[in-house]
Amino acid sequence: MARLSHLSLLCCFCVSLALADSPTIVPESYKPGPYKHGPDSSPKTDVPKGKTTQFQFLDSKVFLGTKRHYSVYVPAQYDPKTPAALMVFQDGHAYQGEKGDYRVSTVFDNLIHAKEMPITIAVMIDPGFKIALPKERGWNPKPENRSVEYDTVSDAYARFLIEELLPEVSSKFNITENPELRAIGGMSSGGICAYGVAWHRPDSFRKVLSQIGSFTDIRGGYVYAPWARKEKKPIRVFLQDGANDLNNQFGSWPLANQTLANSLEFAKYDVKFVYGDGEHNGFHGGTIFPDSLRWLWRGWEEQKP
Repeated sequence: MARLSHLSLLCCFCVSLALADSPTIVPESYKPGPYKHGPDSSPKTDVPKGKTTQFQFLDSKVFLGTKRHYSVYVPAQYDPKTPAALMVFQDGHAYQGEKGDYRVSTVFDNLIHAKEMPITIAVMIDPGFKIALPKERGWNPKPENRSVEYDTVSDAYARFLIEELLPEVSSKFNITENPELRAIGGMSSGGICAYGVAWHRPDSFRKVLSQIGSFTDIRGGYVYAPWARKEKKPIRVFLQDGANDLNNQFGSWPLANQTLANSLEFAKYDVKFVYGDGEHNGFHGGTIFPDSLRWLWRGWEEQKP
């Protein structure tokens, strides 16, 4: 298990404080990175391609009045007779496609073909709208229920997934009930949401990928760090953040992620924290996405579907 040393955490803490107090430390021309995608983020001619299908979910009882887009990626190797592993992504529109930061379909194609992760169905879910559902997926118009769903420290979003949306997906595809083969991920508020789902429902999800996660005081998300010190859940957590992430009235994103990583390490969780110099975007998390999945899914061969 890869761990961040106490010295490294201290250095990261000092860097984040320096950046917060003295912005001029970073030259005006400075740009984090560069972060470049590797070969596993590009299509390969000898790798079978999965299929991504678009859906809508229009009737939530947990988040009344909301409707949303979502898509489902199914790998070429999927056999309906055998339950597939599952990975859920929040802000799903940012994860699908072959030209974005994350490129789920391409990366999954390559890693599944190389047997570096199980045959996995990806469910990429957008936040809910209370206005008319836009025809196009994306950040515009802004999904006004996003913070309520993602940042709230409760089991509400977990219930929405487990009781409402995933049963609809399972009616179409054979998905495992083994929580060790069910992962969840997201960035920013979607990152704390992913962690919250696994924290509240480890009986359903035990693998978390949080990128630039908002473990700050938007809706009290800073509580997850002290909670982790007091109670160990059977979850595996991959965290990514950068020294130039947000620092505003809600808190310091770099410091919050360092604090959570330190708490998880203290409690002897299976945790990996990758800390770079990136900002609040998907550049860093996207380029390390294949390696993040390799770490998260390691040992998958030992699990029963």
